Amino acid sequence: MRVSVIGAGIAGLTCALEFAVRGVAVEVLERALRPEGSGCSWFAGGMLAPWCEQETSGALIAQLGEESLAWWQTNFDGSVRNGTLVVAHARDRAELQQFARRTERFESLDAAALAALEPELAARFSEALYFPDEGHLDPRAALGALAARLEALGVPIRRGAEAHAARLGGRVVIDCTGLAARAQLPQLRGVKGEMLLVRLPQFSLARPVRVLHPRVPVYVVPRAAGLFMVGATLIESDEHTRISARSMLELLSAAYALHPAFGEAEILEIGTGVRPAFPDNLPRLQWCGATLHVNGLYRHGFLIAPALARRVAQCVLEGRQFPEVMHEDPGQRRLA
Repeated sequence: MRVSVIGAGIAGLTCALEFAVRGVAVEVLERALRPEGSGCSWFAGGMLAPWCEQETSGALIAQLGEESLAWWQTNFDGSVRNGTLVVAHARDRAELQQFARRTERFESLDAAALAALEPELAARFSEALYFPDEGHLDPRAALGALAARLEALGVPIRRGAEAHAARLGGRVVIDCTGLAARAQLPQLRGVKGEMLLVRLPQFSLARPVRVLHPRVPVYVVPRAAGLFMVGATLIESDEHTRISARSMLELLSAAYALHPAFGEAEILEIGTGVRPAFPDNLPRLQWCGATLHVNGLYRHGFLIAPALARRVAQCVLEGRQFPEVMHEDPGQRRLA
């Protein structure tokens, strides 16, 4: 069996790796010439937070995310698993209480326990929720590490390749092209996310911090060398070339409200990415002819991609079915 994976974002690279470690001849085809052009994966937050995501996403994302957490720890040395912190300002205390009702596997912290966990936030908040089993990673470092691992396994990543499933005869095709697959998956829509990358060397956080707000919840994710990712908005839009002035103000204001030190941060990058989503915001594996589409990861790309990739390999190689994520298509053709 020979497999072609179209798309070198997080879904495509994890799918390729799952086939490669099983000894399958696989290649990755990506139309972008550089990794930073390969879609919304480049602008992701990198939070591995399955139980926090229960607030809006339910049990399936938590199940896939928990499975993927273990995968990341095995396959990427840069993954960090020391929890997520969720806070709210006094006027938004009801938001914190609602978040607690909708999620699980957290500890409630008072001001002293919060200060012990994140000294920079001492006296900033009177209470918090701590999700100790969650993790995070730097998405760009993870993409690079996966590409290097594939190269070591002899898997070519052909950049600048305009691939079409119909022209890849004799191969199993795994389509991980996001919104570019909308002609085959017309229910897909775009959800735009905006982010800032800032440098603040004199400030430190050990884990992602989510700041709840009734209108614009924001997260701050630590990266190496005093870097922080601040994001991200959720805007129903396919337009990915700019960030709005309002979004910029909201992201900066939320970071400053977390700690005034962010007022001195150097803005290194402003980024936008459009995530592919189905109407229910849940992922799908869907056959269209001989092509298996992996799509609709929404804002959960790094969180759930490894678990989906494992299911893709098992579906193609073992004929297994996963009704929680597989959707039927009248014209589909199953592989032996």
